[in-house]
Parts: sequence; C-alpha cells; structure tokens
Amino acid sequence: MALLEYKCPNCGGAIEFDAATQEMVCPFCDTVMDMAAMQSMDADIEQQQASEKIDWGYDGDGWAEGEQDGMAVYSCQSCSGEIVGDETLGATSCPFCGNPVVMTSKFSGTLRPDVVIPFKKTKDEAIKALKSHYLNKKLLPRVFKEANHLEEIRGVYVPFWLFDADADARIEYKATRSRRWSDSKYDYVETSEFRVFREGSLGFDAVPVDGSTAIDDTLMESIEPFDMKDGVDFQTAYLAGYFANKYDVDAEASTDRANTRIKNSTEAAFKETVVGYDTVSPRNSRINLKSGGVRYALLPVWLLSTKWNNENFIFAMNGQTGKFVGNLPLDKGLYKSWFLKIFGGAAAALVALSFLLFR
Repeated sequence: MALLEYKCPNCGGAIEFDAATQEMVCPFCDTVMDMAAMQSMDADIEQQQASEKIDWGYDGDGWAEGEQDGMAVYSCQSCSGEIVGDETLGATSCPFCGNPVVMTSKFSGTLRPDVVIPFKKTKDEAIKALKSHYLNKKLLPRVFKEANHLEEIRGVYVPFWLFDADADARIEYKATRSRRWSDSKYDYVETSEFRVFREGSLGFDAVPVDGSTAIDDTLMESIEPFDMKDGVDFQTAYLAGYFANKYDVDAEASTDRANTRIKNSTEAAFKETVVGYDTVSPRNSRINLKSGGVRYALLPVWLLSTKWNNENFIFAMNGQTGKFVGNLPLDKGLYKSWFLKIFGGAAAALVALSFLLFR
C-alpha cells in the first residue's frame, strides 16, 4: 500500500495542514507552505514511491483464506514502522514516530474525492466546545468530567455523498379553522374543513449522506449543515495531520437515504406555505425526483468517543462551523435527589393544603 508523507524542505520534519492558517506548517521549524505549492510536491512524492520497489526475496507461508479480510498493512516512510488498520483507513498518524501519513491508494482512480472542505476549527476549539457542553449540566456525574480524556479528540475527514436533485411536488392538505363563541347557556365551537393544494418545484444542491458505516448517520446529520462554498478540489495535502476514511457505502446504496431526506424537506417546505389555519395535515403527497448528479466529498468532523461506567459516549463537532452535539450520562443519585427535592416539596405542600382545607 502506498503511503504519502509530506516532509519539510528545510528540516525534513513531517508537515501537516493547519486549520487556523489554512496552510501547510512544519511544527519543528515553523516553515509555512501554501496549498498551491503542494501540488508539485504530490507529483514528486508519488514518482519517487513508484521507483522504490524492493524485492527482499522472502518466501514464507501465505495467508489463509479470509484471514486478511478487512485488514490493510502499511509501512511508515519515516521510521519504517508497520501500520495495521481497517481497509477503509485513508489517513492517520504513525503509532511509532507520530508522523502524519496518507494512504494514497485509498484516494486514487474512481475512489478519489471530488471535493474536500478543509478544517476551519482547531483541536483547541473542539476541546473548548466540549467543556462548554458540560456547563450547567447539574445532573452530569462529576467524575465523568474529571476522568474524561479530552486529548482523545481527533479530527476526521468523513466520506459523504453529495446529491443534487429537482423535486416536482403536488401535495393536498386537510386544514381546519375553528370559531368559538358563547351565550348565556352554552359554549359553541364551529369547525370548518378545507382542502388545500400546493404544487411546484424545488431544487436541491449537495444534499449530504454519510458514506461510512463506522459513524452513526443520525450523529452526522445533527452537525449539519456544511457550507459547500468552502469546498475545494481535493488534494491529499489537506489530510496531513488528520484521520480519514474512504467510503464503504457507495453512492447507489446511499440513494434511498438521499431521496428520503429530499422528500421530507420538500414536504416541510410546502407545508410552511399553508398558513391561516388552526390545523394542517397532509392528505395526499406526490413527489417526483429528477437526479442532478452525485459527488464524493470529504467533510471535516471532530470526534470523541469516551467510555464511562461501561457505556460509550460519542461527541461530534462540525470542523467547519463548530456546531457541537453529543449525549451525556446522568448521575442517577443526583437525579433521585433532585426529583425528591422538587416533587417531595410539592407533595408536602399538598398535604399541608389538605390539612388546612379539611381539618
């Protein structure tokens, strides 16, 4: 497997993409290189790797059938350490020397992404967002905050499919409007029913669908939206210093989820135009979709997976906008105390009131 590692032209250290400056930076001598200069470096590195094929003459036993399924092995260009990972792994860091590496074979040919949104938010900002997420959570176990390993937060380029489509819709709604009045004897309610029709077309650009089974789709949708105006043509240099996976759910398998999202958005947009009624509910909906194409993209996400009391908690932050989501554990002892304090006090007040009323 081919590895792509970026070396500083001054000191030879590993350089990586810096979200704060949007440039390649050497952490050892502070050399800065712009992204345009990295294109020629990519070509030089790939040409050098193609000429460095070594036959060591080893003739050992082969792998048993199925033994290598799902596994990929790489060799670090800096320390020669062996990196073993999932076959979808696209970028990581060497566990022996810490240098960032990119598996170029994962992003070549038909697997090459069309677009990438570079990280805008730094790791420090992700850690700050997590700490802010803890604030005013009175029922959060104290030990959870104290024992959490914030440095385990990792920047990951998550594979997405971006769908373009036009939706032609014709929707019928049942709507009601009520009128109320009273006289000296009765209260009256008059309810009128209406059939409301809406018809038209909507265009959708870059509707994202997560292309990785390793990350929960609902979690990824929770940190949307991504602003595709920041999307640029893919360069492997953007991956240096971050983790990345290639897709393991292809575009065809993602189509149903994209269609569902587009249809739901269309129905919601049309329903917002039905105003002036007390209730509105769809009766018949006919939505036809016309495909406008699909693109393969890598989008920036800060991820933290931490374990507490044998339960996993996953947090995610949009690496472009900073939107942060994630579930937190509940301190059952604090919750019980809080419950008794609130409802116990209410029960005591009711008892006292009953005593005053019925003594």
